[in-house]
Amino acid sequence: MFQGINSTLGMWNEAMAKFKEGRREKLNEIFRKLANSRVVAELAVSRVMEKLNVVLIQEPGVLVGVEEDVHWIQNKLMRLGVIYGYDFTEELMDVAYDFEDVIDDLLLRSAAKQRRVGNWERCFLSIRIHKKLEMIKSKIPHLPPAAVAVLLSLEIPKYLEEMEWSPMFSLPSQNQLEINTVVSPLKEKLSALLDLKALHPDTKKKTRRVLDELESLGSFLRGLESIDLDDKALMVWMEKLSDVSISAMVVIEYFINKNVQLRKRSWMVGKLKSQKLVEEIDQLSAKIQNLSITRPRENSQTRSESEPEEFGVEDSQTLSESELEKSDFTSFKDDQPVTGEPDFASFADDVHAMMTRLLAADQSFRVIPIMGMQGMGKTTLAKLIFNNKVVAHHFPSRAWPSTTASSTIGDSHLLKVIADTSNGSRIIWITRKMSIPPNLKSMSTDPHPLRLRTDEESWATFTHALKDATIEEWSNALDQPYHDQEKVWSSTLYRIYKDLSLHMRRCLFSLIIFPPDFDIPMRRLITFWVAEHMVEIEDKNEAPEDVAERCLNLLIARGMVQVANKKLNGNVKTVRLPHALRQYWLSKAQEATALGNHIYTRSELFPGNDMIRRLADHLDKDDITFDHIHGGHNTSSTSLTQHYRDVLSFRSFDNQEKLEPVQYIGKFLGRCISSSCFLLLQVLDLENVFRPKLPEALGKLTQLRYLGMRSTFLEKLPSSISKLQNLQTLDIKHTNINNLPDSIWELQQLRHLYLSEGYRSKLKPRPSIDCLTTLQTLCGLFVDEETPIRDGLNRLLNLRKLGLAMPSQRKAMSSQVEGVTEWVQNLKHLRSLRVKSISEDYEAWDLELKPLTGHLNLSCIYLSGRLRNPSIVSQFPLSLIDLTLSGSELTKDPMQLLDKLPNLRSLKLYAKSYLGKSMHCSKGGFPQLRVLKLWKLDQLEEWKVEKGALQALRDLEIRYSERPLVVPKELLDRSPLLKIDIVEPDQ
Repeated sequence: MFQGINSTLGMWNEAMAKFKEGRREKLNEIFRKLANSRVVAELAVSRVMEKLNVVLIQEPGVLVGVEEDVHWIQNKLMRLGVIYGYDFTEELMDVAYDFEDVIDDLLLRSAAKQRRVGNWERCFLSIRIHKKLEMIKSKIPHLPPAAVAVLLSLEIPKYLEEMEWSPMFSLPSQNQLEINTVVSPLKEKLSALLDLKALHPDTKKKTRRVLDELESLGSFLRGLESIDLDDKALMVWMEKLSDVSISAMVVIEYFINKNVQLRKRSWMVGKLKSQKLVEEIDQLSAKIQNLSITRPRENSQTRSESEPEEFGVEDSQTLSESELEKSDFTSFKDDQPVTGEPDFASFADDVHAMMTRLLAADQSFRVIPIMGMQGMGKTTLAKLIFNNKVVAHHFPSRAWPSTTASSTIGDSHLLKVIADTSNGSRIIWITRKMSIPPNLKSMSTDPHPLRLRTDEESWATFTHALKDATIEEWSNALDQPYHDQEKVWSSTLYRIYKDLSLHMRRCLFSLIIFPPDFDIPMRRLITFWVAEHMVEIEDKNEAPEDVAERCLNLLIARGMVQVANKKLNGNVKTVRLPHALRQYWLSKAQEATALGNHIYTRSELFPGNDMIRRLADHLDKDDITFDHIHGGHNTSSTSLTQHYRDVLSFRSFDNQEKLEPVQYIGKFLGRCISSSCFLLLQVLDLENVFRPKLPEALGKLTQLRYLGMRSTFLEKLPSSISKLQNLQTLDIKHTNINNLPDSIWELQQLRHLYLSEGYRSKLKPRPSIDCLTTLQTLCGLFVDEETPIRDGLNRLLNLRKLGLAMPSQRKAMSSQVEGVTEWVQNLKHLRSLRVKSISEDYEAWDLELKPLTGHLNLSCIYLSGRLRNPSIVSQFPLSLIDLTLSGSELTKDPMQLLDKLPNLRSLKLYAKSYLGKSMHCSKGGFPQLRVLKLWKLDQLEEWKVEKGALQALRDLEIRYSERPLVVPKELLDRSPLLKIDIVEPDQ
């Protein structure tokens, strides 16, 4: 009944033979396969039995005529593990899948009866159900018995028939089903395949087996963070899993689409039993089983002596508040720190954030942690706060811990601020650990993560520390061996493996694809992570871009990613991988191909594996791909297939200034596509490459999700772009494309569309009603008389970022202006709004908008044009962070209209935005404003700032005003905390 090498008996016989031959490795492999079969069989049986329980409760009528047979099989399967019961084996799995097929047919028969389908179909289903039940009943007596019998009475206990199913027989919770992003997409495709009514029963059984194998792998992936694995082996294994998952998804999607096409052609479609599909499912099952039995094992030693000593606060984990009171502190009555005065400028934002929390109106005892890796400036920040005059006034009694106290507490330093009961007490707790000790959680606020400094901040801190140094001291500091940095990073490098989840490690590792010291735009990195399914989404209602941004911010907070540049409003603009960390990762990349990083594809680095997963052209002539990309016209199809068949992403960093268009990239793409390569490509990023020519065959890259042509000055897109039905991001900002092909409306998955505002990119009238409904970003759109606003763009209500320009002075545009106004009013998910009203010669013109108070998520506004309704300025939402006004021609003081916005960080008032002669900033106004730019305000003569206004201001810029504007004394007194830049008109 059950025969073959894959049966349990067959595997045991093979194991015995290998034992006699002394082939222990092969023997261990067979045992792992047996163990894996047991796990998968347990999952399969539990799922089928749960499914039957649901049917018995919700639709018991479906069992009419087969109750006795179904209950007999149910009772047999419930005897797992007891005497005369059955073990979890391949054979039991086969029976479980057959039984699940019966349950599905019973439900189909019931549905057919309710629809009053012809008797012949119900009769056919009944015959098939009875045949399957007889087959199952004939298989059960031949099931292998349990390997270890539990000594129970021969009579089956009554509780086994009436028991509530144990966790073994219960479906995993929804949270448990949200497994790693590498597996989830494949599970979704397999589930969609199972939903096909035309799927042949044999194919369905094989597909269910693969799903259960994946669920078993999902359990392993979910538990990765709680066990200690060999990370090198894990990265190799993860790469194999990623390869299998991506390749299988493409094949399955092909067969699903093929079935849909067949059903459209004829309603008479038989069971889909394509030999090719069966072979693909068999291959997939074999690959998944191989991954299951070869998955990395837990290290025998959870921590080796070579690993860096845990520089945490274990000694303080059990420290109580009373013990803190007894610690040896040194009190100070003056403002002198333990060492010299540190540099304030580089820590201004951190000081402001900590002071806000420290001085909050809270009379209770509070611990405020400062968190960061070694050498990031935690103690420096604490000293800056300790010596602050406001702190000294607010907390007359302060204390800094002595060396004795610090060593008692472990890897933490405590600055205890003891105050009157009216102000409460505060402790600033400095730690490298990411978690808060349990005994301090109830009295702690969220940790303040100290990020890595930017290059400018680092240099400012470095030069400040050596401002009084001698030439010899400067020389010694500059000549310090670079490898010392790795010692500083050792604890962080260890924590990457210890603390980061698997998907965060993959996100972090992906930064190696970019060149060394390359400033990576946050926008570019986030779309990359989303396009390649690198982020793990737990809440399906949450946008993947938000999850990716949160992941990046966490990596920054942990000191693993460095902020290279910030926007004026304080948000992150570009990031990079710290050099020391990059060097460490590259040493790992020679041993594992977790990303298949293409920077290192030389065969000597990856012996026996020439397949490239992520291709990045760094213009490195020593890279084996250089000739393929930049020349290689004679490269054979076989050679291309050998390297580029399964490439997931292609990026070029050819940012060199050129006079002629770049031809080689288009030719390389064409050769690869014609050789059946790049068909799995998800990311094509040619940002800053000068005028690359895209082949018409681009439409064959149906898996493409990100097409980045920003700053390429590209002149047109291929018409085949309509075939890219999985495309999510199309970025043609800063190109010469002004008319998009009509087919752009057919991209139903498109989420982000960046157009070229400077080249007046237009959208032609749409072809149908439901188009681009998933769009979240639309930037750079030029609206003219033909732009489909009404019953077109105004249907796009999920937009979170909108940027457009329109020539409002034309009479023919009045209806369009009104349509845009109504459209913006209805965009309740909007986060960023940029609207320019311009004339033919790009001068500001009338701009009409309605109040935006209902846009609760709106954080960034850019308005260029004469406001026909100036009162909207006083009705901006409280969520506003960044505001730019140009040509607004306000007559009322904008400082009085805007100073109550609690979150405003950046305010830019450009030419003709204000026509008044005076401005007045009141006490307490603009509590968070950091950047203020006043450009070409020619009528402004007087500016008054009260004491206590603009307290957070760090950057003031006054430019091109015809009348000299005197900076208020209140602001001049804040130097050097406040950077003031004044540029005269003649400059």
